[in-house]
Amino acid sequence: MVTWPDRLTYAGEAMLPDAPTLLDSPTWTVRESAHHSRVEAATAAHRARRGQQVRHPVEDFLFSYYSTTPAQLRRWHPGAGVRLAGASGLERAGWKHYRVVDDAVELDVEAFVAARGRAVEFIARLLSATASRPARLGCFGLHEWAMVYRATDGDIRHEQVPLRLSQAATDAVVERHQITCTHFDAFRFFTADALPRNAVQPTRESQVALEQPGCLHAGMDVYKWATKLTPLVPSELTLDCFDLAMEIRLLDMQASPYDLSAYDVEPVRIETATGKAAYLERQRAFAERSNVLRHRLLTVLETSGAAGLIRA
Repeated sequence: MVTWPDRLTYAGEAMLPDAPTLLDSPTWTVRESAHHSRVEAATAAHRARRGQQVRHPVEDFLFSYYSTTPAQLRRWHPGAGVRLAGASGLERAGWKHYRVVDDAVELDVEAFVAARGRAVEFIARLLSATASRPARLGCFGLHEWAMVYRATDGDIRHEQVPLRLSQAATDAVVERHQITCTHFDAFRFFTADALPRNAVQPTRESQVALEQPGCLHAGMDVYKWATKLTPLVPSELTLDCFDLAMEIRLLDMQASPYDLSAYDVEPVRIETATGKAAYLERQRAFAERSNVLRHRLLTVLETSGAAGLIRA
């Protein structure tokens, strides 16, 4: 059973359930068009590279690691509790989990929860638990270093990108630090020699118990959870999560052991005191911003009625 907070907040103000909002066609088509433009701008470089079969080790991650494609991200959803007037004869009337009400189209929350209830419950528990914990800072992105610790040829994930330091110097950075990775999906890519060096041993089963807002990968994953809750979540919120994930990914790779100068990516040299201070400052800000998004997603679950259906 999900442990739901007694009261959720959105942008500092209490959110309470409302009656369905009817948007006339001119209003919702403007929102849809604005979303399309925003997605096209955010994904243009990736789509161009894909057409040329060129990879970018930083910017392509959200499309290679997560399952949402640019085309799926572009599809605009108003979220629960919104009826789109004049949409009954349009393609979206046949989209999964939508229903026609008179000449309008709206999300069928009951159908969505019936199909995705277990996933919704897990996401709610994870977001709520993560947001409730203090951020654990000072990991310095060493998970990326642990993924290449004592690596041999062919074992490095981004093998098309050279390391900033020699292999021996890279290994020495790992050995000088305590690794404290709490994210299973990062930990599972550690080399065999790096696994016992981690202070904790995350598993899929311990994910809800361990994840905390200071983790860069947990911050990027807020985007994943937004996409898993589609179409319940308004697309504008999903894209806010995407934008933050892209910013976090940049720091994730700047602090990594890779030499990304060929991609005009400046390193955050976490092996130095100056680099550590720079990393901490941005990590702290990302923890705060990711928690805002977690609460916005939890608010959607609560005010949409999805939470009540799961509780029942």
